[in-house]
Amino acid sequence: MNRFSALYDRLILPHPLMVLAVLAIFLGLAALRFDQFRLDASAESLVLENDRSLEQYRQVNRRFTTSDDFLVVTYTPRDELFTEQGLSDLRRLRDELQALEAVGSTNSILNVPLLHSPSLTLDTVDSEIKTLDADEVAPETARDALLSNPLYPNLLISEDAQTTAIQVNLPTPERYFELLRERNRLRDLVAAGDASDEQHLELEQARDAFIRYTETLGKERDITINRVRDILDEHQDKAEIHLGGVPMVVSDMIRFIQNDLSTFGLGVLVFLLVTLAIIFRQWRWVLVPLLCCGFTVWLMIGFLGWAQWPVTVISSNFVALLLIMTLSLTIHLIVRYREFQHDDPGAAPGETLRRTVYAMVKPCFYMAITTIVAFGSLTFSGIRPVIDFGWMMTLGLAVAFLITFVVFPALLALLPPPLDARVTSDRIPFTDAFARFTERFGRVVLTGSLVIAVLCAIGISRLTVENSFVDYFKSSTEIHQGMVTIDNRLGGTTPLDVVITDDLPPEASGVEQDPFASSCDPFVDDCGETEEYRDTWYTFQKMNRLEKVHDYLDSLPETGKVLSIDTTLAILAQINQGEPLDALELAFVPAAVPDDLKDILLTPYISEEHDQARFSIRILETQPDLRRQALLERIHTHLTTELGFSDDQVLFTGMTVMYNNMLQSLFDSQIKTIGVVLLAILSMFLVLFRSFKLALVGIAPNIIAAGSVLGLMGWLGIPLDMMTITVAAITVGIAVDDTIHYIHRFRTEIAKDGDYLAAMHRCHRSIGQAMFYTSLTIISGFSILVLSNFIPTIYFGVFTGFAMLMALVGALTLLPRLLVLTKPFGPDSGSGDRQGSH
Repeated sequence: MNRFSALYDRLILPHPLMVLAVLAIFLGLAALRFDQFRLDASAESLVLENDRSLEQYRQVNRRFTTSDDFLVVTYTPRDELFTEQGLSDLRRLRDELQALEAVGSTNSILNVPLLHSPSLTLDTVDSEIKTLDADEVAPETARDALLSNPLYPNLLISEDAQTTAIQVNLPTPERYFELLRERNRLRDLVAAGDASDEQHLELEQARDAFIRYTETLGKERDITINRVRDILDEHQDKAEIHLGGVPMVVSDMIRFIQNDLSTFGLGVLVFLLVTLAIIFRQWRWVLVPLLCCGFTVWLMIGFLGWAQWPVTVISSNFVALLLIMTLSLTIHLIVRYREFQHDDPGAAPGETLRRTVYAMVKPCFYMAITTIVAFGSLTFSGIRPVIDFGWMMTLGLAVAFLITFVVFPALLALLPPPLDARVTSDRIPFTDAFARFTERFGRVVLTGSLVIAVLCAIGISRLTVENSFVDYFKSSTEIHQGMVTIDNRLGGTTPLDVVITDDLPPEASGVEQDPFASSCDPFVDDCGETEEYRDTWYTFQKMNRLEKVHDYLDSLPETGKVLSIDTTLAILAQINQGEPLDALELAFVPAAVPDDLKDILLTPYISEEHDQARFSIRILETQPDLRRQALLERIHTHLTTELGFSDDQVLFTGMTVMYNNMLQSLFDSQIKTIGVVLLAILSMFLVLFRSFKLALVGIAPNIIAAGSVLGLMGWLGIPLDMMTITVAAITVGIAVDDTIHYIHRFRTEIAKDGDYLAAMHRCHRSIGQAMFYTSLTIISGFSILVLSNFIPTIYFGVFTGFAMLMALVGALTLLPRLLVLTKPFGPDSGSGDRQGSH
């Protein structure tokens, strides 16, 4: 403390201009990299730490020549679709989209092969297939051909033929994958500890190159999506049109985050300033918190730019949280300054400022450290973006503390606030009402807290992690409407791939190893698997097993469109006058399918090079009973027990799997996070207060506050998601602030006369005001987040406000009641035995 005093007396208080000049240099350096500050809503930002699902997802896409890099345009014409005019309007829209530079190709009912010719057979398939683009096909004939084809209904056309889709392919350049592979290669070397200093440097360069190229690619995608939207707007008079697809979802999520960072960040700031002006009614007490908050956020954004550390969906709220924490620190300083003004109105402003800083630095330091511990616990979550969020807030809180205790005294040294009537008034503040209530109804406070704790426990037991991605967006948004249309009319939204690997030896299949020793003809009948025919998928037995897998997946209520080699065989059977292919015809399927159709009918489903078969499934996100984990477990159990595949033959991949992995880790992560937070804070309290009894008293309101948020979510049926996972840890961090300030002030007040009740009233009239003003300001500021289009942001604003309310009530009722009851500072020399009788 003496060193701190000497530092302030020598450097900060006498030289405020020099302090602000040095700060201006740091602000200038931070501003140099504002252009490097970026947002990331890619698949990598949503996966677990060390989760291999993303690499498996990319690997499967490469092997089966598939990709989710396409936009889906849903098109429901005002009039009939299958008329000359209806198809002409659709063609005009398709041509405009295909003319865009970034569009590689488009798929629609206009260019896909129609299987309707009477003379079409397996022998003539190469010459008899027609398309609406290339051939004269009557609209009604085309309609019947499309609806009778196993591939197109619920994919390119709805079952009622009223809605169709245009798939706009946005191919990812090979350069992206080259940079990705190089970065991953070097990262694996470094992780294994086998990298040289030169390779460490190469990793940094490869990471920077990948980031720059990804940003460039993202900007180009945004431009393309905006141009697509412009084109769609021109055709809205002829049809109801919606846009969907993974690139559009990523783009819109980034746009929502940017809007929330700018629009709502500014809105929160305005609300905070208005509230400060109403509370303190002095422009200095508005300007100083504004500058402290602004400088903190400025420096952190600059640092993230210098470090090229992207902000994700989860960490996008770090700006708002830094505003909370910095504002909390400055309000406590303001209230304490005004107390000293009230107690000694004749003191020089410099002396009042000095006393304020010295009185508040210890509790604010304790507050910052314990809040850092709370956010630091997020690094144990196992979820990459949550870990990053924890580190960002840890660093941001350190910056907030330094800025507050450097900028606040420097500004007040230059702009000393005058006395006003509200400061010199002896009016008892509103917060003393909490003290009177606690004094009179002590038992009610304890009983009520116990009831709340029980309700919280019940609510927490009802928490779930299953939520629909479509529910992240308001129903009025295009992204929500597009998802609903695709789900209801075009076979589902979120992709899931089931990959079967053929790696069983012949004896494991339970069939004869040498069918030629019998009278069975393998080219005509199902003779099982022989060594000669194991190297191909196109055998009767293998296709029969894959057909059973397809039928099972298609029968599930959660699945929409299911595509596999069975779909292709159904098409070929249709061509074959409705007769299923026999064993000999199956063997010649790769040769029978024309080369220009193999990328549609064969390679997306069979990789003979890797002995794998793929089932492409679209999950219905709008299903009210969707339970992803239960669905995956049910599929896995059926494939391994009913259909005889081994565990290592079955692989799940796709966006559904990565998203589910993250969701399923949320509950364990939340329990782990809260447990770590509470243990760490209890340890901190033991160090700070040097009393186990006082540490337990201090932790009680924090448990109630955190539990109340999670319990409320459980009772309301709001599932844990990417952002609500952080609310409980944030709640603990906020509640800790109030707890530390109150206990620190209580220790000071009880030392005056040893009267617990009198000390409680004095605390409520002093530090209680700061706690009340902080909570009121933040609750009012964050209420603006309910206007966001991103539902998790709305939840964040609502639950942050609720957390502040519960933390405040707990710190002003339960905490003082426990202090008076347990008397951790020694025996009561006053009238403490009178309280709590009601």
